[in-house]
Amino acid sequence: MNTSATTRSARHWCAALLLLLPLLAGCIGAVAVGAGAGALVMVDRRSSETIVTDEGIELRAETRINEKFEFKIHINVTSFNRMVLLTGEVPTEAAKTEAEKIARSVPNVKSITNELAIAGNSSFGGRSNDSYITSKVKARFIDANKFNVSSVKVVTEAGVVFLMGVVTQAEADAAVEIARTTAGVQKVVRVFEIVTPEQARSMEASANGSSTPAKAP
Repeated sequence: MNTSATTRSARHWCAALLLLLPLLAGCIGAVAVGAGAGALVMVDRRSSETIVTDEGIELRAETRINEKFEFKIHINVTSFNRMVLLTGEVPTEAAKTEAEKIARSVPNVKSITNELAIAGNSSFGGRSNDSYITSKVKARFIDANKFNVSSVKVVTEAGVVFLMGVVTQAEADAAVEIARTTAGVQKVVRVFEIVTPEQARSMEASANGSSTPAKAP
């Protein structure tokens, strides 16, 4: 059996799984995939309570924004550790400001990064291409095996990749380098929360239900 090919295959299957992680995060503690180069560990560093809070923030913000603008604009709300990213298109600067105001009024929001573009709504083809870019970036994260991939959220709008998550500085730099060299990516924007390696290991140990911090890889 070709061990290298098996490892690559496992990692690509894992990339597909990553697309479902937002739905499974509350049920999955850790996933290990890979051989040869070592196991690829996926542990969401957020607590279960924070994961649920993030999902609630996204739902409430999107619902309130859509009700305000009567579903006539294209806005995506992404929350990670209560840090909110707004992406998409709005027709005017006033609409951009109003959308941010609405999102900020949602309970538990810690910060807002408003990256809404003043433009017409993107096409179905454009959004499909963005989804494809996101999947490619995630797959390359897994192939690189340089950091806890579940700690980095990838959002793509009009070829611009936004990276969110609770990561160390080294992980942030590695993620940005991989994303920016992925075909089709026009630009990479950091929306990270930086923690120390010790804090990261402690969060992962807590997510695993262990009181002992995990050892450095």
